[in-house]
Amino acid sequence: MTASTTTNRDLAGGPLTDDGGRPAVRRFGVLVVAAAVVVGLLLGYAGGLLTPKLTRPGDASAEAGFARDMTSHHAQAVEMGLIAFQRGTDPEVVSIGGDIATGQQGEIGTMQTWLRSWGLDPTGSQPRMAWMPDGEAAVRDGLMPGMATPEKLAALRAAQGRELDVLFLELMIDHHLGGIHMIDGILDVSDESDVVSTARTMKNTQQTDLTNLRAARDRLKG
Repeated sequence: MTASTTTNRDLAGGPLTDDGGRPAVRRFGVLVVAAAVVVGLLLGYAGGLLTPKLTRPGDASAEAGFARDMTSHHAQAVEMGLIAFQRGTDPEVVSIGGDIATGQQGEIGTMQTWLRSWGLDPTGSQPRMAWMPDGEAAVRDGLMPGMATPEKLAALRAAQGRELDVLFLELMIDHHLGGIHMIDGILDVSDESDVVSTARTMKNTQQTDLTNLRAARDRLKG
């Protein structure tokens, strides 16, 4: 499961500030989640650095391609999760958004540490999804499976209230389905133990998230 200690539903409410702005507790919660995102990133880096490496995947390897592409994929999830946490109105949506943002930021740290430990740059020369058999065919308008289009992201940023809650849930469901497709791809081709172990954890987490996302969407849509 993604970390949830800093994103309790209580953050969704609180007394108004003197100037009538957002609830003070929500503003404090945003700062706590922002700090948790940074801590998650640092812990991800530390975890990667402390793991011994007996082999080093090359620049065009499936492992390097997965780390680079999943970092970009996760970055969009972090952005959407923070939007839901900061501006969602449903307590469960707020909690789910914060959990996804902190958890996936930590995984970004782990994947970027892999690349450094392998002596590789954060970006490579291979096209998106080239590491996965038939992966390039899954890229649409430069977007990997499940990623929201710029138009949908703009709609999420502009949405308010229940509309924001539902749109976040729908976009994140698609995002996780695409992410699991990519995770299955690396599990099919990699025997690098650290990558396989982390990918399995990612898949388990996202499958659990999907159950919660779908339940919340169905509840809000009635």
